[in-house]
Amino acid sequence: MTDVFGAASHDEVLQLVLQVAVLLGVARLLGGLAQRLKQPAVVGEILAGVILGPSLLSSLIPFLGTWVLPQTEVQGHLLEVVSLIGVMFLLVVTGLETDLGLIRRRAGIAAGVSLGGLTVTGTSGFLLGFYLIPDDLLGDPDQRLVFALFMAIAMAISAIPVLAKVLMDLDLMRRDFGQTILAAGMIDDITGWTMLGIVTALAGASVLTAGTVLSTVGSVLAFLLATATVGNWLVKRGLDLAQDRFRGRDSVLTMVVVLAFGWGAFSQALHLEPVIGAFAIGILFGRLPRLPVDVVHKLESIALAVFAPIFFAVSGLKVDVAAILEPRLALLTLLVIGIATTGKVTGAYLGARLIARQDHWTSLAYGSGLNARGALEIIIASIGLQLGILSQELFSIIVVMAIVTSLLAPVALRFTLARVELDESEDRRLRREAAMADSFAGTIRRILLPLRPRTEPGATQAIEASIVDRLRSAGEIDATLLAATPDDRRAAEAYLDLVADAFEHRPHVRVVITDDPVVAILEEAKSDYDLVVVGATGGDGTDTLFGPVVDDVVKLSTVPTLVVRSGPVADDWAPRHILVPTNGTNPARRAADLAFVIAGEGGRVTGLHVVTPTRVGIRSELAPDVTGEMEALGTRLDLETATEIRRAEDVETGILEAIDRLGVDLLVLGTNVRAGSTRLHLGPRVEYLARMASCPVLILNT
Repeated sequence: MTDVFGAASHDEVLQLVLQVAVLLGVARLLGGLAQRLKQPAVVGEILAGVILGPSLLSSLIPFLGTWVLPQTEVQGHLLEVVSLIGVMFLLVVTGLETDLGLIRRRAGIAAGVSLGGLTVTGTSGFLLGFYLIPDDLLGDPDQRLVFALFMAIAMAISAIPVLAKVLMDLDLMRRDFGQTILAAGMIDDITGWTMLGIVTALAGASVLTAGTVLSTVGSVLAFLLATATVGNWLVKRGLDLAQDRFRGRDSVLTMVVVLAFGWGAFSQALHLEPVIGAFAIGILFGRLPRLPVDVVHKLESIALAVFAPIFFAVSGLKVDVAAILEPRLALLTLLVIGIATTGKVTGAYLGARLIARQDHWTSLAYGSGLNARGALEIIIASIGLQLGILSQELFSIIVVMAIVTSLLAPVALRFTLARVELDESEDRRLRREAAMADSFAGTIRRILLPLRPRTEPGATQAIEASIVDRLRSAGEIDATLLAATPDDRRAAEAYLDLVADAFEHRPHVRVVITDDPVVAILEEAKSDYDLVVVGATGGDGTDTLFGPVVDDVVKLSTVPTLVVRSGPVADDWAPRHILVPTNGTNPARRAADLAFVIAGEGGRVTGLHVVTPTRVGIRSELAPDVTGEMEALGTRLDLETATEIRRAEDVETGILEAIDRLGVDLLVLGTNVRAGSTRLHLGPRVEYLARMASCPVLILNT
């Protein structure tokens, strides 16, 4: 049997390790320098390859070139594999940041921009290839039509990896513009790869048949259908397994990478690019609220700090400016760059202006961003060279065009977007998202609701359902109802199904047969939950506060807990006016975060600071700062907020009086578990208010 693992020699492996070290180090160095010059890091990362490659240092210092540039076919393949891993990770992260809801809302604009860019750029590229390129630069002069079609595709395509990196560098990913231009780039690339399949088939078969076209289009449709069905099921099932079964360190991170590369293999098998599969998996995972935030951060670190800089540096490494310095080729290079840039900017501009009805500067920005061709253009050029469609000279020209347009895109984007006024509704959305990202409520993605099976759901369950639905309306949240019972699984499942009907978005249902419900709840909470919501079942006030199970869960949980104490509520109860006592502490701030999200746009939050006679001095001086902080948070979230500073004999009396005077229908208290022996201690004030308040009470323990 042939030793398939012996293809790379000692020197080839040595060179690969050295190449990765040099390319990554220089790319990160120049990327940081570019950012200091207020340019996206991708500009410096691409230039790192250009400077190290045959265009400059490798030609001036041949010894450096022998180590930085691949010298054999195996060395080239090894470096390409590392580069491929980089673009795969980058596209996964891009998919995670893609907001399908926003894209759907702006699909008409994206389609108009893409249609204009594809039409003008494709037409100009076809005319360039058919009439202006000399015969001696064609791979096969007898296939002028195939070559012209190939040039049309090469001119029309945009590079999502470069575009995504630029959007991240410029902090545009969450902007309406960023999501729309990504959608337009997706349309460009899907159309381009479909047409490339037809052209490559034509180059091999010499005859374009209906079967060739249908086969290529069928591959795209099959991929989209499989992604929406099988891919979606695999992502959900894989996340369930990683979170609920394996529970190992970084098991979710591993699952994301496995599925991204697996689905990339599927798209490659369909003769699409593997990056498309990775991008699709990123989108599917990004739609799941239960995906832990730390997994996203780790993927971003892996992609943006390690692999993506290598990918962009390798792209720059492929440029050989010296090969096209001969006057005729230099002029042709400028012509290709000019037609590619003019065609894409003009086409996207016209599509945005005439079809999507966008303003002048926004339309120019779409063209500027989509002008980036990047490494996907280099991949296409490599395919053309391999198939004999391109000569070596034209290959170098197209690669230079790809690099130049990628370097122009971020500079032009920064210039044009500086002149685009932010829409008021978008500005409000961005401010709200920023405030949510900095808040405790913004970290909640997965909620666990342990329930004790009964005959009928009570008021507590109705309040829990309303609270969870309010939290979910502010962002994607996954909820699970859990019954930990010693027997009768069917009765427990029937009860959970009954409770689930009260939720606007039906939660997952899970039953665990156990004699120790506390252990079962705490074990389940370890599966990447961000909040445990428990109903106060009552207690004697001496040995237990809320009941033995609830007390132990609150006391022992490593996850923040929210205790719900119900009160006399109507069937259609909703938290319209929420009171949050505030004293400037972190628990009070987190309680305010939660209250604002629960209140939503139709609700009102009042922050109350009570000053007592014994603490009137310093407390009176600090009171405006305490309430002002809460008012500022409400303003950032664009929600109705009121604050009060009142004097009372004691804090408890002031709060209870405010509940009745203001008509409050929910009290939210922030606290921390106090040290104690066996009994749960939340502080005498919190415990008193939980018993005496005339409205439902939420007690947030973080």
